Amino acid sequence: MALAGKLSLEGCNIVVTGGARGIGLDIARSAREAGAHVVIADIDASLGESAAKEIGGSTIALDVTDPASVRDVVTRLAREHGRLHGWVNNAGIVRNAPAEDTPDEDWRSVMAVNLDGTFWCCREAGRHMLAQGGGVIVNIASMSGLVSNRPQCQAAYNTSKAGVIMLTKSLAGEWAGRGIRVNSVSPGYTATPLLEQVRAQKPDWAAVWQSETPMARPAEPSEIAAVVVFLLSDASSYMTGSNVVVDGGYTVW
Repeated sequence: MALAGKLSLEGCNIVVTGGARGIGLDIARSAREAGAHVVIADIDASLGESAAKEIGGSTIALDVTDPASVRDVVTRLAREHGRLHGWVNNAGIVRNAPAEDTPDEDWRSVMAVNLDGTFWCCREAGRHMLAQGGGVIVNIASMSGLVSNRPQCQAAYNTSKAGVIMLTKSLAGEWAGRGIRVNSVSPGYTATPLLEQVRAQKPDWAAVWQSETPMARPAEPSEIAAVVVFLLSDASSYMTGSNVVVDGGYTVW
């Protein structure tokens, strides 16, 4: 098959958690442009509906921190769409605070969304994919799972994303022989509305981020989304357990 054909997601059903904004929305948009039917699964039902209308997909309310919610959503999507070809775990949050000042609830909330939520979704989507004979899972990790970036303090976020990378490798090893590929993408600083808000509020942080990134700019969300589409597609058919770093060179220093 020609490369263009391998990159196509025509006829595929792809689910993107946290797909109503930021990187998730660009992933959903790019997967739709590649031919997939995209389901935006987001805790904000209203925003999910708007995003789905924008890209020409559909939406479903999902709280990734609730295993029962995840189980119900996968069951419903399997009933409505049949085969789930791909699942992207993008939902995530960050809390910035020195470790010694981090409240218990902030640590737990970050772990609940970023790590626990990723596992709940992998487990339930994986069960369905095993039953159907295969599928693809892409987890959105972070370069912060590989390095402790500065100047901001974010021990909980860094730890959660390191866990996502190891979870990806673990599941890839378990499921490779049963038709499921599991990979992760580790973005660097990405020009989402949230990053722009932080850059405006903390220009000293932004100056450090730029000076420590060899390409001296943040990624565009579409640059992350393109890698995710590649991992969802047959063009990456021999990849599993990989963590693809897309950080403008930040982690080379």
